Amino acid sequence: MTLTELRYLVALSETGHFRRAAERCNVSQPTLSIAIKKLEAELELSLFERSRHKVNTTPIGERIVEQARVVLQESQNLLHLAELGKDPLGSMLAVGAIHTVGPYLFPRLVSRMQQLAPKMPLLIEESYTANLRVKLTGGELDAVFVALPFTATDVVAREVYEESFVVLLPAGHELAECASIDPAALARQRVLLMGEGHCFRDQVLEACPGLQDAIRQDHAAGHPVVEGSSLETLKHMVASGLGITVLPESAADVATYGDNGLVVRHFDDPPPQRSIALAWRASYPRPQAIDMLTRAVQPG
Repeated sequence: MTLTELRYLVALSETGHFRRAAERCNVSQPTLSIAIKKLEAELELSLFERSRHKVNTTPIGERIVEQARVVLQESQNLLHLAELGKDPLGSMLAVGAIHTVGPYLFPRLVSRMQQLAPKMPLLIEESYTANLRVKLTGGELDAVFVALPFTATDVVAREVYEESFVVLLPAGHELAECASIDPAALARQRVLLMGEGHCFRDQVLEACPGLQDAIRQDHAAGHPVVEGSSLETLKHMVASGLGITVLPESAADVATYGDNGLVVRHFDDPPPQRSIALAWRASYPRPQAIDMLTRAVQPG
């Protein structure tokens, strides 16, 4: 068997479809199909149960797919070790971040990394926490910036900074007159939230007592809850007068809306906040690259 066949095996198991697996692997469907049949013949096992519309992995196939993932990851580690012997800061680093961190962290991170490790280009991706976890453990990403808590098998997570939450309001809003805002007061306001699947949405609901109950009551009354696909979208909707929102402090720049458009107010002490961590595989063979990422996000 070959590493290529193992890649085809994992792709077919994850997609459940020969055509989609072939597209993922950038090969023709017959090429992938022949390789899978060859692998099954070599192992003398049926790894997949084929039907007209779906391909399901057999129980023994599931176990073999899991082992194939391990083998593929170890093969990537061999390549990384080879690069390490040359220059641990001299090859590309694949870095991910959740959607509410990436747009505000990456500009500073890229600039600092160009100073600290100019020979190490960054491949950058933004996604949901669950997707980043899969890509990190699968070796597609080398490190990810996520909000704590974050757990994954054989992954190390190191807190790199904390940031407080703030309230974004139209300049004429009643709460704009407050020097600081009680989180519980937001339950009586129309609060615009990130959509389902964003961890920042859950953090806001946890930080603001009564807000979850208010949302349930709105649902029960048939009133839609306005959601945004990004923090910038929420800012635009607040600027249009649709409501107020909660942002991490790093996203609270409102200069583009003019002097009288939006205002930012802090919460009462102690303010709700989130912890951002850098996570990487415990087996990752380029610790110098991880150290550089950590240095790059530190203030100063």
